[in-house]
Amino acid sequence: MADELVFYTHPMSRGRIVRWMLEETGARYRTEILTFDGSMKEAGYLAVNPLGKVPAIRHGETVVTEAAAVCAYLADAFPAAGLAPPPAERGDYYRWLFFAAGPLEMTVALKWLDVKVPDDRRRAIGCGDYPAVMDSLALAVSRHPYVAGDRFTAADVYVASHIAWGTHFGGIESRPAFLAYLERLATRPAAIRAAALDDAEAARLPEAG
Repeated sequence: MADELVFYTHPMSRGRIVRWMLEETGARYRTEILTFDGSMKEAGYLAVNPLGKVPAIRHGETVVTEAAAVCAYLADAFPAAGLAPPPAERGDYYRWLFFAAGPLEMTVALKWLDVKVPDDRRRAIGCGDYPAVMDSLALAVSRHPYVAGDRFTAADVYVASHIAWGTHFGGIESRPAFLAYLERLATRPAAIRAAALDDAEAARLPEAG
């Protein structure tokens, strides 16, 4: 029997990234919906992720947290889906996947929180400054059809999810390069299925009523 794959999430969280990735793999999985101030902070889930945050997965005895790590893990765990390049061709794949998890997310969070980094401290901030991060992101999505080259990968799931969220809420500029990239991915069946599943879960939450 194949190892059970359990997906811990909330439909209005970064779990939407992993839901999309799971749908791209075609793998069977079980979903556990958690609440931010309730079940995420209970002992059962804290044994999965001590931070009490989602998303996370359990695949057999393996637990993976952090959305970028989950995307990378799932691409390797289900190679038939073709969501990771061959190891010798993973330079851009790793580069942009972890650029989005590091500099992009950090600089967008600083902007959203209206945190001004003093000029004499800017060198110590790993993300650089906002304009440089936006220029780097534009480079990532405009050199090729996808961030790792000519085919869709797990890195696109992660990068596109951040761009979609950021442009919607104003944390990322609505540059033509970003919007064109999102348009290329918008009709992927797995993305449509994942959004529908999460929207349905969100509608069932007590706070939705």
